[in-house]
Amino acid sequence: MSLGDQYNRDGYVIVRNVVDAARVAEAKQHALDTLTRFPDETPEQVHARPLWFEDPFYHRFVNQPQLIDLAEAILGSDLALFATGYIIKPPAAQAQQMAILWHQDGSYWPLDPMEVCTIWVALTPSTPANGCMRVIPGTQHMCLHEVQTRTDVRNLLNSGIDNSLVDESRAVDMELQPGDVSIHHPNIIHGSNANTSRDQWRINLVIRVISAHTRVTNPDWKGVFHLRGRRREDLNTYLPTP
Repeated sequence: MSLGDQYNRDGYVIVRNVVDAARVAEAKQHALDTLTRFPDETPEQVHARPLWFEDPFYHRFVNQPQLIDLAEAILGSDLALFATGYIIKPPAAQAQQMAILWHQDGSYWPLDPMEVCTIWVALTPSTPANGCMRVIPGTQHMCLHEVQTRTDVRNLLNSGIDNSLVDESRAVDMELQPGDVSIHHPNIIHGSNANTSRDQWRINLVIRVISAHTRVTNPDWKGVFHLRGRRREDLNTYLPTP
């Protein structure tokens, strides 16, 4: 079964050993250095910063041909970078931990049509102990549901999806080793538990790739970056690579 067929069937796919060890180590150090630049902020606050608009490191990493090839297998040959950044969960001994409740990414994103995939590059092991991502296979066939505010339980986003839509018994842990990549659909229901380990960091780089035929509908969005194929400058503003 091809990568695209598996993605269409399950809503996600895992590809092993995509990024070599040297590049993984470089990105891991860049992630930790980025945290030290903002000592008064949590990893989540740092993630919310659109650092890729100015930092050339992200673009050198994202533009590895083997990563763009994976996006092309899902979305076709005309591709742009919508967003990228590190998702970091320190060990429980170093930071207060919170889960990310079940949700659909596409419910948060200003994209039309929703032709986008998330490439998730593991820079450390990603395991149940340190809060790996979990998905409900097949739920990419559901429509996008409105984000619901959730403050009844402590959670990182203070939001989630209606629990009646989730069959947690079908959840799959996305266990990854450094250099492995997972790709998931914007509609698939997914989340993650807190990092309960004593000494394991969970560090990933997420890459949000859109079809060049998708428009960013937020007028305040600075723009996108060309990755491959045709540039649809009638739809989006293309920014020079920093």
